[in-house]
Amino acid sequence: MIQPLCLLDRWIQENNELASSYKQDGQDAQNRDHNLFRQRRYSSDFHKLLKKIQGIPPHLDHAQLELSVAYNTCVCFTAQSQFEDAQMLLTQTIQRVLEIAGENPGTSDPSVLWKAALKSVASTALKRSVLGLFCLQWGTWLAKSCWTAIKEFQAKISLFDEQRQGVWDEKIPNFPRLVVEPRRLSELLKICSAISQGAERLDEGWSTLSSLQAASALPAPRALIAYTHLLSGSCLAHMSRPQMALQCFRKALETDPCCVCALYQSILIYRQLGNSQAEIQALRILHSTLLLPSTTEQAMAGSQLLSPSLFLCSKSLSSLLSVPSALSVLHCLALKCVIHGRVSEGVEYYLDLLAALHSEDQHGPPAAVSILPKLPRLYLEAGAALLMARRPADCLTLCDEVSRTTVDLLPEKVIVDDPEEGSVSWSREGKDETESGLERLLWAAASYLLQGHCYCQLMEWKQAVTNYTRCINLVVKVHYKRRSISPQIPSTDIDAEQAGDLLVLQRLKGLSLAGRGISFAQMSQLREALRDLQLSLQAHPEGVTAGQWCGEVLWRLDRKQEAAAYWKKTWSQPIPFIAETLPVYAQELQYDLLLDSEELHQRLQELDPI
Repeated sequence: MIQPLCLLDRWIQENNELASSYKQDGQDAQNRDHNLFRQRRYSSDFHKLLKKIQGIPPHLDHAQLELSVAYNTCVCFTAQSQFEDAQMLLTQTIQRVLEIAGENPGTSDPSVLWKAALKSVASTALKRSVLGLFCLQWGTWLAKSCWTAIKEFQAKISLFDEQRQGVWDEKIPNFPRLVVEPRRLSELLKICSAISQGAERLDEGWSTLSSLQAASALPAPRALIAYTHLLSGSCLAHMSRPQMALQCFRKALETDPCCVCALYQSILIYRQLGNSQAEIQALRILHSTLLLPSTTEQAMAGSQLLSPSLFLCSKSLSSLLSVPSALSVLHCLALKCVIHGRVSEGVEYYLDLLAALHSEDQHGPPAAVSILPKLPRLYLEAGAALLMARRPADCLTLCDEVSRTTVDLLPEKVIVDDPEEGSVSWSREGKDETESGLERLLWAAASYLLQGHCYCQLMEWKQAVTNYTRCINLVVKVHYKRRSISPQIPSTDIDAEQAGDLLVLQRLKGLSLAGRGISFAQMSQLREALRDLQLSLQAHPEGVTAGQWCGEVLWRLDRKQEAAAYWKKTWSQPIPFIAETLPVYAQELQYDLLLDSEELHQRLQELDPI
């Protein structure tokens, strides 16, 4: 039985008041907590109204009202990311539409229901209302990454264009109002679909690139247009066209300066191309941008009640849009500067990083990826930078902090198992779950190594010998069990992290022996110096400084032919430089201890004038 018109009028009036109030509150909302409270309140109110309407049998006379209230309720659910509730309501509503049309598909499968519903209303007055609900269904599929359903209905996306052929005239009396105009929603979903699908199909080359370029011409917030350029660049990067990719990333930044993910992708391309100066410049800009209040989300949402971020949830896209935290970028910037010779800049960045870590004000959005080395390693990296900047007193301060906090926690010895086991164990009972005994031992040994370097710079040779000896005493605590290969060349089967630790261990041993040998030579203890320098070259054959000084000591011992052989060998080796494959503190940093090659050549000419 059809309800009296006055009851329908009251329901329309209640819907319209809620819709008007919802939109007004949305314009006035200033913070996330208020928005969340508002969405919950309105979704509850719309849902209560919908239950009243659905309390009577479905009928064409009030179907327009029911579909409008269902649409408004689903919008509120979607805005709160309650996609399961939205899906349930959409399924129930479409079932009632089919009941009005006299159809019964006999299933609750959304795909089957939607095919039947879209066909049944194709030439009826309910078509536009059902298309509005279909837009919300598409948004739910996007949010849940239901690619099978999206692919199945891909041809139906053209129906969104029908929502753009007109607007809902809310000035008509007794016309149910909507909280979000379907035309705006369809425009938003078209570009979000293009972005999400583009992220899933980056490896498909030119076809994906063509779709993304077409999407860049759609009406949308500039942040979403920037994403189409970002994905175009990522697609070109997959196609091994880095220069074209960089052009797309620049276009993304021109479209939306807040698109920091485009800047980060540019950094990865510069790194791939080996353009360190461009990478450093981009890192500096990225760090400065990350310190600013985030405006990308506001720019995307604009005045819309549904944020685009609701529909951009695929893992592939999230990976492309993720950026490191401001602190991670600052660390990378500091390290890059030190590695590429901009030591004074690197020192300042390291000091800023340590200050930020010790303060409560740590920048970066909650979702930012923050991957930083542990604090002792950061101290050691900063100490190495200070040493290179000839600030030994400051380096000593940092290294003393590392040794003070790690030495008492060291195991009696560390046993590295054979490569097949690929594990590290030690004699002290109670394994630390967060820091291995080997890791702590390496930190402490590195701190003593750097302190030895500092005393060399200060020309306090006895103190240097003391600290180098402390380093050596630590590295010899590592024992290799059932290993038939040299510890400096880890097996390919061994765990990668452990292999890296063993390489660092070998470097620390070679560098500490070299440093102690040079210090002995400065104190004229030549036999001790020769012993340590030769042992250093066994541990680290590529050591240029050790090779030069081994020749120097032999020359002083009047073993000039042997000295000449060492010097000639070092000339065939490249001048030591900072590599990215090892921690900076485990590399040759004592450039001022390198001997003058021209003077060495003169000595050899005197030895063999012919």
